[in-house]
Amino acid sequence: MSAQNVVTPSADGIAAQASAAAKGKGLPPVHKWNPPFCGDLDMRIARDGTWFYLGTPIGRPGLVRLFSSILKLEDGKYFLVTPVEKVGITVEDAPFVATDFEAQGTGRDQVLTFRTHVGDFAEAGPDHPIRVVRDPETGEPSPYVMIRAGLEALIDRKSFYRLVELGDHHDGWFGLWSKGEFFGLIPSDELPD
Repeated sequence: MSAQNVVTPSADGIAAQASAAAKGKGLPPVHKWNPPFCGDLDMRIARDGTWFYLGTPIGRPGLVRLFSSILKLEDGKYFLVTPVEKVGITVEDAPFVATDFEAQGTGRDQVLTFRTHVGDFAEAGPDHPIRVVRDPETGEPSPYVMIRAGLEALIDRKSFYRLVELGDHHDGWFGLWSKGEFFGLIPSDELPD
């Protein structure tokens, strides 16, 4: 009878595998990887974008960036994926936070380029839509932009205030133009006078 070596997933092991898989330019091809599920890891991404492991914030930005590069969303659940291992993690809201943006052009020709806290960039448009969810009780908006492969970034408050200054009215909505697409933020008739 042969004994199987049972391995418990660890952040160090995942980081080592991710580092080995990330050789080269660009993000690792996580969309091509489908390893077996190895269990959940005590890792959490807080709403403010802070990554925690075993209840302690991960203080190394390079390690957070590495983990973020192997993040995958499947059936509403988040996983860290390497070619040989897939572990579940907890995400409180969105896995990324958009901490800044640049606007080029105006009106329909405007292009909004967002930057996340882990260094990803995304130009809002058909492949990277902006959406706003409003709290049903308070009406407070939570704005998001798609970054990659179903992974969104919560747009931070200072950036959202700057975006509102660029807003325009179109077809009964107040919203934003980027790459020829209009993203409604709020119905125009719900704006305060």
